[in-house]
Amino acid sequence: MGFYGSLKLIFYKMKRKLDHGPDGRPFPSGKKRCKGKAYLSPASLVQSTTPTTFGDLRLANGHSAQRRRVTSGPPPSGLQDWLHTFQAWSGPERLLVLDELIDRCETSQVKHMMQVIEPQFQRDFISLLPKELALYVLTFLAPRDLLQAAQTCRYWRILAEDNLLWREKCREEGVSEYASCRRRECSRPGVAASPWKSAYIRQHRIENNWRKGDTGEPMVLKGHDDHVITCLQFSGDLIVSGSDDNTLKVWSAVTGKCLRTLTGHTGGVWCSQMADTTVISGSTDRTLRVWDAERGECVHTLYGHTSTVRCMGLHGNRVVSGSRDTTLRVWDVLTGRCEHVLTGHVAAVRCVQYDGRRVVSGGYDYMVKVWDPETEACLHTLQGHTNRVYSLQFDGVFVVSGSLDTSIRVWDAETGGCVHTLTGHQSLTSGMELRDNILVSGNADSTVRVWDVRTGQCLHTLQGPMKHQSAVTCLQFCRGLVLSSSDDGTVKLWDLKTGAWLRDVVALQSRGSGGVVWRIRASDTRLVCAAGSRNGTEETKLLVLDFDLEDQKTKTETE
Repeated sequence: MGFYGSLKLIFYKMKRKLDHGPDGRPFPSGKKRCKGKAYLSPASLVQSTTPTTFGDLRLANGHSAQRRRVTSGPPPSGLQDWLHTFQAWSGPERLLVLDELIDRCETSQVKHMMQVIEPQFQRDFISLLPKELALYVLTFLAPRDLLQAAQTCRYWRILAEDNLLWREKCREEGVSEYASCRRRECSRPGVAASPWKSAYIRQHRIENNWRKGDTGEPMVLKGHDDHVITCLQFSGDLIVSGSDDNTLKVWSAVTGKCLRTLTGHTGGVWCSQMADTTVISGSTDRTLRVWDAERGECVHTLYGHTSTVRCMGLHGNRVVSGSRDTTLRVWDVLTGRCEHVLTGHVAAVRCVQYDGRRVVSGGYDYMVKVWDPETEACLHTLQGHTNRVYSLQFDGVFVVSGSLDTSIRVWDAETGGCVHTLTGHQSLTSGMELRDNILVSGNADSTVRVWDVRTGQCLHTLQGPMKHQSAVTCLQFCRGLVLSSSDDGTVKLWDLKTGAWLRDVVALQSRGSGGVVWRIRASDTRLVCAAGSRNGTEETKLLVLDFDLEDQKTKTETE
């Protein structure tokens, strides 16, 4: 048996005596001695020249052959003779003697031997590897562990800042934004910060802020007097609110200031759409208007409907409007021209979806219709609901309709066949969101449900002790989270995968006594809520919550 084999057995024997009692049984309590993060087993040590003694090993590791001696008194008589005798024995004889010696040692003496021997088995193996291999080893670490590894030493920090390594970690975590290196994060001298690492840290911080509520006080935007905010849009740093006071207001999501008021409608604004800085609004005055939100100008007034414009769907430069006059109209936003009129409903059109190829509409005639807007032909009339259709979702494959008959129906857009009837809600399904075959529905029965539209299975019912106490008014889901607002004056946050309630993001002071959150709109970093009351207990206002707090702090410092 070689030197390393002998040393390994001795080390194991000593460690076993420390971790167990003299009789070999584990101690009943207490933690075992930690090897340390840089520990390597003796079997894994590889040397170009194999040391023959422990002193040789210390020299190979760069330590002096002289070490601090125990100064408990003069050495015992006959020590040198005993050592010469020990050296004369064979390897197996030495091991036998050491076994007997360790068994006769007290714990403090074994600890002393451990303190001398254990450091020789510690290696910064990452620094010993070629950079390419070291980076390959680091790819097996989770991002959180990679951040910890960067604190080990300077060289590890340099490796852990590798931009390609963090790009791969961002890909694994679904982070697609390439973050520019911010001043605060680039300020470490001698170490270049990885933009992809910055992107991961930022997204991780935003996720924590959403889930745990580190947002500070919401920014309050007051306007529209005591009127109801009927529609809400949010794009970039601009917020646009529409009201039954006949106006729309454009707000800065950064400063909270009302930048301009869009006037021109002679009736209440009931619906709106927004793309970049272009806003389209529909009103009880039977017109649509196209606005430039930056300049506050009305670009076009679209005439044609003979009753209230109740809904619209925007795709590219085309908007499709649905009206109480039972028709749908397809408009060119750039020219203001009506290109097509879709007729076939026999009652008011309440909801519409448009993906650029097909138009889907739902009405008070209990019908859902699929249209080819170019030919103005109705391709399918989807019959099955027994009451008014109030909400629609369409992803190009499935049409999902929600009705006052309490059911939700999933239809095949190509064949017009009913694939599933989703039952469980007890009242009107007022809003839905569909993404990646996952449907989230909000209902007047105060619950939110999560469905798989491929199987028709209800995955979760978002209820329980913390559920809404009144009708759900609006919902959105993003980042694996579901946001729902209600007539009870709250906005609740739920985990999409588990269905668990996480927290109340917004809770109005007048909740439960008239306060209402009418509409919500969210981006990855902000939430905008339109709130008020129907009895004067809460002012009409917008609440803006920013979950990218560090980014805001950096902007302020730069300015």
